[in-house]
Amino acid sequence: MYHDRYAARAFSMKESAVRALFAVANRPEVVSLAGGMPNIADLPLDIVGDAVRDMIQSAAGPRALQYGSGQGEQMLREQICEVMAEEGIRAHPDDVTVTVGSQQGLDLLTKIFCDPGDVILAEAPSYVGALSTFSSYQAEVVHVEMDDHGLVPERLREAVVTLAAQGKRVKFLYTIPNYSNPSGITQTLERRKAILEVAKETGLLIVEDNPYGLLDLEGGRLPAIRSMEHEQVIYLGSFSKTFSPGIRVGWVLAPHAVREKLVLAQEAATLSPPTFSQYVVSTYLRVHDWRQQITVFRDMYRERRDAMLAALPDYMPVGTTWTHPLGGFFVWLTLPEGIDSQAMLPRAVTNRVAYTPGTAFYADGLGARNIRLSYCYPTPERIREGVRRLGEVLNRESQLNRTFGVRHAGPHFGLAELNTPQPNQE
Repeated sequence: MYHDRYAARAFSMKESAVRALFAVANRPEVVSLAGGMPNIADLPLDIVGDAVRDMIQSAAGPRALQYGSGQGEQMLREQICEVMAEEGIRAHPDDVTVTVGSQQGLDLLTKIFCDPGDVILAEAPSYVGALSTFSSYQAEVVHVEMDDHGLVPERLREAVVTLAAQGKRVKFLYTIPNYSNPSGITQTLERRKAILEVAKETGLLIVEDNPYGLLDLEGGRLPAIRSMEHEQVIYLGSFSKTFSPGIRVGWVLAPHAVREKLVLAQEAATLSPPTFSQYVVSTYLRVHDWRQQITVFRDMYRERRDAMLAALPDYMPVGTTWTHPLGGFFVWLTLPEGIDSQAMLPRAVTNRVAYTPGTAFYADGLGARNIRLSYCYPTPERIREGVRRLGEVLNRESQLNRTFGVRHAGPHFGLAELNTPQPNQE
């Protein structure tokens, strides 16, 4: 009855590989290393609760419960500029548009820039939520190679030139330069400058997605790409990782002309981003030492990351490699030849551990030999146990390959140059 009535874009919509795992991964007996769910256990809920109660009972209460501006509340946009200043960005509140998480910001940008068949460049691998958004607007994703320094500028230039010669319209480059989801890789300062130079040479617009930028775990926080260029970089930010994902408040920093279109798109989508959520975030930023709170989060995530990096060499089979994230939530594994992460997932769940197969992070079928592991939510003890269980499954798969011969696991891009094989017991 409905099939013939759907718009063509509806057939491009696919279930998120991460969301599909939730029903299984949330079972208490399963150690989930799959989803990138922030751990808010260290958030001072008593302080937040008291502040929100006081706000509601104050003169601001009626305003917080009313319709708001399509661009977002002025006081929050001013505070967002203070947050972005931590990464070297000088911005004016007028150029900030508040969104329902940075995911909506990405959706609005794709809506206003992309027609069906337009091309979006994205690093390989790339964020699964972004790929879903691009697909829903019938855009073509072309991946650009990464190495241990991030996106490779030469490959970016080649992609832009080749696609132009084919008569295709490249609308923008999508990149997560800090602690990328899923690879955990960080673009070096030199690489950021080189990528920006390519963008200037070719007229390429950059969409910089930076949800993890303040969660550096080894110091040496790098300036955002947007801090180096105002007109050619659109910046996405979020409070989901540094405050609360349930509040669903993000933002887009864009040049004035783009901001006007974003506000129109926002008004068409939601009338206005939720005013109450904005007042909650604004109150939190005003009454709590949010910079110190980020330090608390960083210490907590560092402990979890270190637990995972310590467990991997103890339990992974020979031939497995992985990245060493300097921040964020994720480690990216490349598996031994012949192991297919998607095919192996049911056996891992049977062994009470969950992960996200690498194929979720490519638009072109790559990633069969890759796994994204998340260390942000489980305790260090659970992380080690989850890695142990995963190691059992991988060692069994490796044993089968040795017994019956290596099975082809499909094409992959493993970032192998990022790692050295770790000494291991079988």
